[in-house]
Amino acid sequence: MKPKNLHVPNSVEAAKTYHQTYQGSPADQYVTARGLGEAAGTFGLGYVHSAAPGHDRYAGMLVIPYLRPAGGEDGVATVRFRCIADECVKAPDGRYFFETGQKEQHDHKGGKYRSLPGDPPRLYNTAALIESSPVLVLVEGEFDTQSWSLAGVPAVGAPGTGTWRDYWTPALLGYETVFLIAEDGPGLTFMDELASTLPNGQVIQMNGHDSNAVFLDYGPVGLRERIGL
Repeated sequence: MKPKNLHVPNSVEAAKTYHQTYQGSPADQYVTARGLGEAAGTFGLGYVHSAAPGHDRYAGMLVIPYLRPAGGEDGVATVRFRCIADECVKAPDGRYFFETGQKEQHDHKGGKYRSLPGDPPRLYNTAALIESSPVLVLVEGEFDTQSWSLAGVPAVGAPGTGTWRDYWTPALLGYETVFLIAEDGPGLTFMDELASTLPNGQVIQMNGHDSNAVFLDYGPVGLRERIGL
């Protein structure tokens, strides 16, 4: 059954407010270092410089709006927050952990990502579902989704393993091929299970590298080559 709360109150205002403080912020620096600077405007990324009432716990975080394809006044379904605190994302030498091939250190309460209380899992970048394309990429996470988008391939993202909802599946059935990107062991299990329900699904193993890492190292062409485009 689909969730009833399809729109989180005040998410539109929050997305607009936080987007205004994005440019030049630590979030801007972090996203740009990931090679995704061009995606910031398209995806409405933001930064919690001054937290809105009730958002104190998200201060200093990157803001990732979940945009509605139709746009309009209610063009934001919800927002998610991502920790970019220096102690979590930077090595002692000042470089980001992803630049050194290391995993980030999000050991604090709440973890790397935070959703608004009561917000159900959602597909990220549903605008890709109305593009005219014979193929679609499905990944885990927003940064990987943005990487494929910058590579010119329509992509949607699940918020993680174990988050898939059955009512998302019909939206994927009309494509010639849905490339299911498996980054690691848990990701492979997740994508294999999904492939069993998708006759057009094709699992692509990334051998421990996420899509954004491939995009950074090899560019859009290198990422597209992973799926034979």
